[in-house]
Amino acid sequence: MNAPRTARQRVRAQLTSEIKEAARTQLVRDGAAGLSLRAVARELGMVSSAVYRYFASRDELLTALIIDSYDALGAAAEHADATENPDDHPARWLAACRAIRAWAVAHPQQYALLYGSPVPGYRAPQDTVPPATRVAAVLGGIVRDATKAGVLVSPEPSPPLPASMAADAERLRESIMPGVADEVATRSLLAWMALFGTISFELFGHLNNVVDDYSAAFEHHVHELCRYVGLRSPSATPRLTDR
Repeated sequence: MNAPRTARQRVRAQLTSEIKEAARTQLVRDGAAGLSLRAVARELGMVSSAVYRYFASRDELLTALIIDSYDALGAAAEHADATENPDDHPARWLAACRAIRAWAVAHPQQYALLYGSPVPGYRAPQDTVPPATRVAAVLGGIVRDATKAGVLVSPEPSPPLPASMAADAERLRESIMPGVADEVATRSLLAWMALFGTISFELFGHLNNVVDDYSAAFEHHVHELCRYVGLRSPSATPRLTDR
């Protein structure tokens, strides 16, 4: 996004940022269902009509917060992936997964906004889809690169996919990881679901009195997911041709 150039644009950008920051504070206090433009206006010492000049409705403000959160999470995963050796696919996978969890732990209310209970009455618009796919694109890209390099190993044969899952795998493959087999796309989808399920169980308290060391449990889990999708370190993996 281009930086605002005129004084009016700069003021608008600054106030937009302040409104969103006040809304994030309200999310921490009241949750997404309690988000209110009037309350945000009171927080900033503004009349509510002034806030409506920046966001026409609560849903418009909520959409902006969701997009910002998806973009921040996606950027964290992308940065972690980019810092690793591009040929070390397991290291890239683990780094991305750790970055996703670290962001979620640091921003639990924003994570809940993305992956928690739906906000009553809110329907996310199409604008949220591209930011929402950034994390999936990182993880899918790692699997795709390993496939192209010929180093992806299926840990065990999988049963034939049901017709409905085959259609899901084809759609996922075409959108995120072109060139991989249906079986690989399906494993990647299940691994993505398991990753966010693990993080959600931790943040939403479902592991209380079950797991004492969340970090150790997470490390074990993402290593297992790495193995499940067939990623191996370059030094330990023979080069294989695609099946």
